[in-house]
Amino acid sequence: MSTAMKQLMLGNEAAARGLYEAGCAFVSSYPGTPSTEITEFAAKYPEIYAEWAPNEKVAMEAAFGASLAGRRSFCGMKHVGLNVAADPLFTISYTGVNAGMIVAVADDPALHSSQNEQDSRHYAIAAKLPMLEPSDSAEALEFVKRGYELSEAYDTPVILKMCTRVSHAQSVVETGERTELPPKPYAKDVMKYVMMPAGARGRHAAVEKRMAALAEYAENCPFNRVEEGADRSMGLIADSTSYQYVKEVCGDRFPVLKIGLVNPLPDGMLKAFAASVEKLVVVEELDGVIEDHCRALGLAVEGKALFSRQGELSQNIVAEKLGLDKPAGKAFPEAIPARPPVMCAGCPHRGLFYVLHKLKLTVLGDIGCYTLGANAPLSAIDTTICMGASVSGLHGFNKAGPEFAGKTVAVIGDSTFMHSGITGLVNVAYNESNSTVIILDNSITGMTGHQQNPTTGFNLKGDPCTKIDLEALCRAVGIRRVRVVDPYDLKQCEEAIREELAAAEPSVVISRRPCALLKYVKHPGPIAVDGDKCVGCKSCMRVGCPAISIREGKAVIDATQCVGCGVCAQLCPVDAIG
Repeated sequence: MSTAMKQLMLGNEAAARGLYEAGCAFVSSYPGTPSTEITEFAAKYPEIYAEWAPNEKVAMEAAFGASLAGRRSFCGMKHVGLNVAADPLFTISYTGVNAGMIVAVADDPALHSSQNEQDSRHYAIAAKLPMLEPSDSAEALEFVKRGYELSEAYDTPVILKMCTRVSHAQSVVETGERTELPPKPYAKDVMKYVMMPAGARGRHAAVEKRMAALAEYAENCPFNRVEEGADRSMGLIADSTSYQYVKEVCGDRFPVLKIGLVNPLPDGMLKAFAASVEKLVVVEELDGVIEDHCRALGLAVEGKALFSRQGELSQNIVAEKLGLDKPAGKAFPEAIPARPPVMCAGCPHRGLFYVLHKLKLTVLGDIGCYTLGANAPLSAIDTTICMGASVSGLHGFNKAGPEFAGKTVAVIGDSTFMHSGITGLVNVAYNESNSTVIILDNSITGMTGHQQNPTTGFNLKGDPCTKIDLEALCRAVGIRRVRVVDPYDLKQCEEAIREELAAAEPSVVISRRPCALLKYVKHPGPIAVDGDKCVGCKSCMRVGCPAISIREGKAVIDATQCVGCGVCAQLCPVDAIG
């Protein structure tokens, strides 16, 4: 692992390599696309202790603790995860660090796998923290290493801002050796680390002094650079993937100010660059952070008048908005049909959602692959907001509208429940809410690619560890009615849900069946439709299984997809499936 060589790496893999080479000793994260693989790759280095935390707030606090102990640390998350971790982030900005600490946040423009679009650059500005923004894998590796140096030199956490295209695209990196660092001594310092008002006032002054020093550093740092161009009729400022699009479209024609340290921005550099060109254009995704900063400096600049605040940019978009020729490419000879995401064949959530739809319940949903239960034909979810919101929202819904009690449930996955559902359930029990919460326990964190969580009995490295007992946990917080059902058994699910909704007290139903894609799960094998018996009623289609289709008026099951869960067979009125 330590041999220096050139390799093709994902941006996330390169960031993990940067952690290794920089001597990072501690990693704590919560999985979230597109950030997940940084931690997964870091876990492959035996020199790095790596873990999945229950949520991003815990991960950041753990990483701070490791930094305080004198070891370089890291925590990673997606953009909405930074919302969860914002509480410690803003205060750790005040305390500063002991050993270097890097916080990676991966934005998801175009919402490839997220519930919103956020521009995390605003967090760096609001928390008054330096933010580095690599544009490819090589920079991801290099910025991590330099980020630790920056963190220790300026006594600050450093935010590394990734995005979907940088995280999941491959480019060439040159690897190096690991630098083993002795632990930094820990010295008790109440005025630095205990954020009571007396200490915090002084630390706020230190933050302002730090940002002023970083602003000077930004003017001549390795992260920002001007790339000259012969045609000075236009100058382009770009960061992250936008820089890649600009270079692909423009080459060396126009001068480009490439921004890698996006907070604080280099005021003098921006002014000098603007003075050297006739027209100034900022190319950046989502919000006009750099553009607005340029305007505040009094510069005449274009940006969001040309480029949208929504979605991703591309080479073609950049070329079109700049009035340049689009890069040569090939068009598909015919339109490609849409392929919306669906629950996998044999997904344990399917049967449970069929029952919820059948009972015509209002269902407050949560974050996970089960969010697909909102789609037809199941159409079984009414809301999805954020991690844990289903449980808290159900309490408010039923308390404010008691007429909804007995007609409304919350659904939340096992990993999401551990992330932020527990406190909502405490609220349900404490305030005696007549609410039924359904925990969808598929024994894994499914949506982000089968990561372990506190309920699975294994840690990030696959070693056996403490397994949280969901039933005991629910009872411990005050829920007396707790029961487990098999989501492949539709009758059992319906009976349990009806009974719990009829009870005049809080209850939890645990729908337990491992994810059908887990390697250790053994399936009975595909089932088939008896064409002679099938009457073409399409009852089996109501579960929305991708293995079932209709051909020549008869149901057909694709044996290459079917795992034999038998949910569809329970819906057939003529026993044609088996």
